[in-house]
Amino acid sequence: MSIAGETSTGSKRPDLLFGPDASDVPRQMVRAHGCIVHGANGREYLDFIMGLGAVALGYGNAAVNLAVHAAVDRGTVGPLPPEDEAELAEELRVIIPRMEQVRFLKTGAEAVAAAVRIARAATKRDLVLGCGYHGWLDWCNSGPGIPQSTQSVFGTIPFNDPVGTRQAIRAAGDRLACVVIEPVIDAAPTAEWLAVVRVETQQLGALLVIDEVKTAFRIALGGATELWRVEPDLIVLGKAIANGYPLAVVGGRADVMQHVQQSWISSTLATEFVSLAAARATIAEIKRTNALTHLASVGARLFTGLTRLAEQYAMAGVHCAGISQMCYLRYDDEARSARVAAECARRGLLFKRTAYNFVSLAHDEQSVDSALKTLGEVLASC
Repeated sequence: MSIAGETSTGSKRPDLLFGPDASDVPRQMVRAHGCIVHGANGREYLDFIMGLGAVALGYGNAAVNLAVHAAVDRGTVGPLPPEDEAELAEELRVIIPRMEQVRFLKTGAEAVAAAVRIARAATKRDLVLGCGYHGWLDWCNSGPGIPQSTQSVFGTIPFNDPVGTRQAIRAAGDRLACVVIEPVIDAAPTAEWLAVVRVETQQLGALLVIDEVKTAFRIALGGATELWRVEPDLIVLGKAIANGYPLAVVGGRADVMQHVQQSWISSTLATEFVSLAAARATIAEIKRTNALTHLASVGARLFTGLTRLAEQYAMAGVHCAGISQMCYLRYDDEARSARVAAECARRGLLFKRTAYNFVSLAHDEQSVDSALKTLGEVLASC
């Protein structure tokens, strides 16, 4: 095959979705609409993966499509920044007042890396502590191809562990540039943990970066920053912000964001018309349809059903993790997780076996109940 690893998006590899030995599962798609995916094999699938969380309004949302078509007709990209850039930045500042200034990029990984670079420029320090998944770039990963020197200036803090987090931050001391956290990792954050992260970074003169790539425009318009009243120095947005079109944002306090000028952070297609228009239409549609209330409602129905299944199959090592709007079944047995995901796909359900599955405006109670019925039948047989 001409594509290394079968697909350019690693998380969409068939072996990751369905296990290494799965047969008769969808490997490619030809279109998607609402919460239905049309496979290249001619079958239709009820989908809860939702573009790995990039889609909250449903695939092919009419209002977003209309805005995108108009943006394409305007020329897509040009030699000057479009006026849409400043207009969207102002909309985001109203939604998340702590984002006094922003920069647009294309992917969440790129935007979190930009936040880290800004933090290092602002503090003149190198060490970063992270909590969660922040993308594939060198600064937060280890393994082949990543210099040891890069790995040596990154460490981790434990999620929802105030004592362990305090110890890790204090041990970093005045070497610490910033702490980057995902606010949801298999559960909601505790107020105590969030307070420890904020207080300890402030006392050291380090910055707090909140990675809202999955949570913003899903659990609230302003994500965890709004819902749990977090006060970060920098915020990163992505995924659902443009309902499937490539856009990410790094923003925060103006005095911190001014340090972007000390480094070179630039992307040729960061300011094309299409994704900026898609984001503005997405924000408008979320507000018009009261979409986030719908996500909370259908998400709660899904989460409750998954909890019941986890209780039923607890002895088999099945657990429910996440929060209503982004949840999944976690398995002690990797082989079982693969069997369940593959068999669900054979029955017309795409349900991720690792973090996370996502509800959308296109899902309703019937689609949630259908998914839970299929999962129940498959768990009984696997």
